[in-house]
Amino acid sequence: MPNDFNQQIIDEFRANRGRVGGYFEGARLLLLTTTGARTGAPHTTPVGYLPDGGDRVLVIASAAGSARHPDWFHNLVAHPQVTVESGVFTYEARAVVLTGEERDRLFARAVEADPGWAAYQEKTDRIIPVVALHSVARGGPGNINATSFGEAIKVVHDAFRRELSLIRSELATGTATLGAQLRVNCLTFCQGLHNHHTGEDTVLFPLITERHPGSTPALTRLREEHERIAVLVEELRETLTSTTDPTAVRAEVERLTTELEAHLTYEEEELIPLFDAAS
Repeated sequence: MPNDFNQQIIDEFRANRGRVGGYFEGARLLLLTTTGARTGAPHTTPVGYLPDGGDRVLVIASAAGSARHPDWFHNLVAHPQVTVESGVFTYEARAVVLTGEERDRLFARAVEADPGWAAYQEKTDRIIPVVALHSVARGGPGNINATSFGEAIKVVHDAFRRELSLIRSELATGTATLGAQLRVNCLTFCQGLHNHHTGEDTVLFPLITERHPGSTPALTRLREEHERIAVLVEELRETLTSTTDPTAVRAEVERLTTELEAHLTYEEEELIPLFDAAS
């Protein structure tokens, strides 16, 4: 039977490219589509996730501490190939149920970031599963949820803005020491930003130069800004590995935020009109 509450979240998530209000406002949320273990039919469920760096994210089959695993968990055990919607990208992934020390370590990391996971575990006798969703390489990051190149730029930029806002909020409300999951969140963001700028420098900007020679001064400035941002990212990485003091990390995040926001705004002002005019 369809879950009306879930469907409302799914509709809002897709309409707002990953942003939802109410109880889940400000949460890291994705849409997970699994194949029914018994029916073979697709089922889409909104689930919270944890960044884990590299090509995977983590989801936890808590079912709010109920006695039974959620249906989506049974589905992915039977059919590990799943579809993930991040709000920006839609991509295929392979689900792996973690076990032993790895499961325990990552669940502890989740609890450190949000004690609610521990409360769910206390409510049930079952061991709450932790599942890694590994993106399946298809020659790119996945299908972007945009209808034009100009819109795609804005969608990706807004995703970086949102993630950076979440990290800043976590730093502001965290404990006296820097938690392991918060470190991972920051490092995952840094890697994603590096990958994005590398793709622009090596693929997107040469294409724009060929089609719009007059854009060269703007692209030169954007490349220079990429270099400055890369320095700030590296300084944030070094701080994350050398201290547990969130105040020091917060200062580096604020420096990066200021530089990055100015960069993203300038890029949108310069590039989106070019793509809009071409379309």
